[in-house]
Amino acid sequence: MGVGLTAMGTNNLQILQELKEVLYTDSAVAGEAAALGIGLVLVGSGVTNLQANTADISDSLEISELVRELQNYAKETQHEKIIRGIGMALALINYGQEDKAADTIHEMNRDRDPIIRYGAQYAIGLAFCGTGSNKAIRSLLHAAVSDVNDDVRAAAVISLAFVLYKTPERVPQIVKLLLESFNPHVRYASCMAVGIAMAGSGDAECVTLLEPMLSDMTDFVRQGALLGTSMIYMQQSDTCNGRKIIQFREKLSSIIADKHQTLLTKMGAVLGTGIIDAGGRNCLLDLGSLHGFTKMTNVVGLTLWLQHWHWFPMMHMFCLALTPTVTIGLNKDMKFPKSFTMECRAKQSTFSYPKRSEEKKEEKKKRVETVALSITSKVKARLARKKAKEEVVSGSHGGHEEPTKAEAMETDEVDVVTAKKKREPEPNSFRMINPCRVTKAQAQYCEIDVAQRYRPIQLDDKPYGVIILTDSQPSEIDTCMGNIFPPSMGADDEADPPEPFEWSPDSN
Repeated sequence: MGVGLTAMGTNNLQILQELKEVLYTDSAVAGEAAALGIGLVLVGSGVTNLQANTADISDSLEISELVRELQNYAKETQHEKIIRGIGMALALINYGQEDKAADTIHEMNRDRDPIIRYGAQYAIGLAFCGTGSNKAIRSLLHAAVSDVNDDVRAAAVISLAFVLYKTPERVPQIVKLLLESFNPHVRYASCMAVGIAMAGSGDAECVTLLEPMLSDMTDFVRQGALLGTSMIYMQQSDTCNGRKIIQFREKLSSIIADKHQTLLTKMGAVLGTGIIDAGGRNCLLDLGSLHGFTKMTNVVGLTLWLQHWHWFPMMHMFCLALTPTVTIGLNKDMKFPKSFTMECRAKQSTFSYPKRSEEKKEEKKKRVETVALSITSKVKARLARKKAKEEVVSGSHGGHEEPTKAEAMETDEVDVVTAKKKREPEPNSFRMINPCRVTKAQAQYCEIDVAQRYRPIQLDDKPYGVIILTDSQPSEIDTCMGNIFPPSMGADDEADPPEPFEWSPDSN
């Protein structure tokens, strides 16, 4: 898997041959990883249709032959994990191929093995990712309601989110009826599809759509609802959706602490807690760039993460699907000037970080009072009455000291200042200094003052991501931050290898 990630999209023939040797060892776990590695190296190449993107024709033919061997090996091996790895590899190879992948997808859809048909649904989602193709949607919906295998139906519903990620509002409309399906796998997949499509939107209607699924009878459906809702609430402040996000965070914590929750539901709450605060609340699940281009690495990362249902190590792949939400203005020297600012025409609390979760302190146990005799209580009451009489007598002689005029004025001033602080409304706009965190939803409220010293080269760009600035006063000195150092190619900075040791499972 590591080799596949580092050589993603390179079509390196030598790496492919080494991965093929690991695949042919017929080891279930290693074979699945090797097949996925081959898919990562060939991602988007479309070599199943003799469309290899290699300079050498001989290499292209050899890679095509290797992929055909891969397809044949899926019919020979008895390991389901290897078959699933090959199915997903074929899906990755056909990423972005659209109609060119039609023959391969048709062949996979007609296969008697449900695991290959499972890969076919992801192949449709990846081949038509972001296109909104009606042909792809019809094919996925047909599989979602007609296939005899539950995993195939779930994969078809999830793949709808890949095809429609550029028009996310269509996904809740399409899967609305599927959320009421009798099949729990379809309900789980519908929750995930809504979460992927509407990630970071905080959409109240989508949250309302998923709310009934949080109390579903099936545990993994509750898991899907927790994950989907967490994706929707990514980077949302505590004021989102009428402060419902606070209640959802409390629900996640209570499920994690509840010993009576099932393992799958608790796993959903743990993953949901990580997703809702991904990257220190500075990252968002996003499959496309600001200018409408599909990010291949993000799509691949999300596709592999969805396989954690079958193999837990795939959970780490979620990091690939995340995009940092930051605005950095850079000058010609690739440094960010501190004098460059932006104005956000919205209240600061609307896009602020949620409050940090505080650990509840345990309450100290109260000591049980000892039972007092009736005679004891009578004596205490008599002493209390006697003491009260003495205080009344001393009070009538000494009197109570009234506060001085100065003290009264100071108290009044403090009260006035406190009242002013409480009544002071929050400003409707605020300044942001370069670099700064700007969420995707916040970008539409941000404006750049073109009269300042630094301004963007392209003025029509949204203030989101990396912005190249031009200096209108190059002769004046300005404080800039962010020195860029080239990567070291020497061996001096490398850490020393660990000393050789022997380990046995019986040793402590």
